[in-house]
Amino acid sequence: MVSFLEFEKPVAQLEARIVELRATASVGDINIDGEIATLEQRAAKMLADTYAKLTPWQKTQVARHPERPHFKDYVAGMFDNFLPLAGDRAFADDQAILGGFATLGERRVMVIGHEKGDDTASRVRHNFGMAKPEGYRKAIRLMELADRFGLPVVTLVDTSGAFPGVQAEERGQAEAIARSTEACLKLGVPMVSAVVGEGGSGGAIALAAANRVLMFEHAVYSVISPEGCASILWRTADKASDAATAMQVTAQHLKNLGVIDTIVPEPVGGAHRDPVEAIASLGAAIEAELAALDGMDASALRTDRANKFLAIGA
Repeated sequence: MVSFLEFEKPVAQLEARIVELRATASVGDINIDGEIATLEQRAAKMLADTYAKLTPWQKTQVARHPERPHFKDYVAGMFDNFLPLAGDRAFADDQAILGGFATLGERRVMVIGHEKGDDTASRVRHNFGMAKPEGYRKAIRLMELADRFGLPVVTLVDTSGAFPGVQAEERGQAEAIARSTEACLKLGVPMVSAVVGEGGSGGAIALAAANRVLMFEHAVYSVISPEGCASILWRTADKASDAATAMQVTAQHLKNLGVIDTIVPEPVGGAHRDPVEAIASLGAAIEAELAALDGMDASALRTDRANKFLAIGA
């Protein structure tokens, strides 16, 4: 059963009515198939109309939907032969960032991404996708390993931001994020990044300074969360909707600004309504981008990456 967001309440009411009618039809002799079909058509149209005109704040809510696919779902549905690699070889293994060798289509790659978890226990274990310095140092280690073996790097970004705790700051959070961003830019192999949910601040860019940056249709990507921005500008998180609009956090805005390269369509109603279709769509888009980067040598890839980011805002 899909969890409905606040703005989806009219759709939820229609779908609840459909469930009731189906239950009635299953225990009685009344034929109400026509009425059910009519309501299903209305619900589908209402859902499509709603998602065709989402505000930036509503897109933020969709991007945060707890039932959206997470890193482990993408690995299971998009990649084969996944071999996880753990630890930063210095302090610990941060479960907020996972990665390892994998096969995408016929191509061997290094895949790295944020994992938020999908229930209370796993969310605590993965720290809600908020990485600590050891997580970014693990990402650096895996990127350097991929570079050594000539493997393309694929990253999946889904985090509200890097972990802001005192311990993380004591262990060099800012330095780790900066070095992870630098590691992306220095790679001599193709790198493709996809923002699949939230792309929050430095915690996201540390895995997304890639040759090609993709975003799901209803994902968001910003330097700070709408709530954080509202708290700074208006001294209240209640203005988060206004902040989301002002910051232009959506894929559509960011494509126009040149921050991202490709918008990947989602199933009607968001990736959480049909994860299989969403994962397949993203996999095809990433394969296409990697194919487009074939034949570029290390110097050309670095230059391409640098030019991409230097051109933003020019």
